[in-house]
Amino acid sequence: MSWIEWYNSLEKPSWTPEPRTIGLIWQCLYPVIFVTFSFVFVQSFRGIVPWVVALPFAINLVANLMFTPIQFGWRNLPLATLDILVVWATIVWMIVAVWSQYKWVALSQVPYLVWVSIASILQLSITWNNWGR
Repeated sequence: MSWIEWYNSLEKPSWTPEPRTIGLIWQCLYPVIFVTFSFVFVQSFRGIVPWVVALPFAINLVANLMFTPIQFGWRNLPLATLDILVVWATIVWMIVAVWSQYKWVALSQVPYLVWVSIASILQLSITWNNWGR
C-alpha cells in the first residue's frame, strides 16, 4: 500500500486538511524557516550569538526532517506524535532563546508555531483514533 493510500485509510478528524493543503502550508513556511535558521546558524558560527541559541534550531531541524520518514515511511504514529511534540517544543524554545538578540527571527517563527500547533493536535487525534492499527 502506498503512503497516501495508508494515510487515507486512517481515521482522521473531520477538520483534517487535504494533503495538498498541508503541502502548500509547508511550501510557505520552509522559505522562512530556511532564512531564519540559516541566519541563526551563521551568527552562531561567527560567535555573535552563543551556540545555546542555535541549539533549539538544530534540534528542531532534525526533528522536522525526521517526521516524514517516521510517519509515512515507518508508519509509526506514536513515534511521529512524539516527534511533532519535539518540533513544537523546540519552536517555543527557539523563540525564547533568540528573542533578546533578534526579535525579528523570533516573530518569524510565530506562523511556524501556529501551524505546528494545529498539526500537533491533528497528529494526536490521528494517533488516538488509530491506536493499535
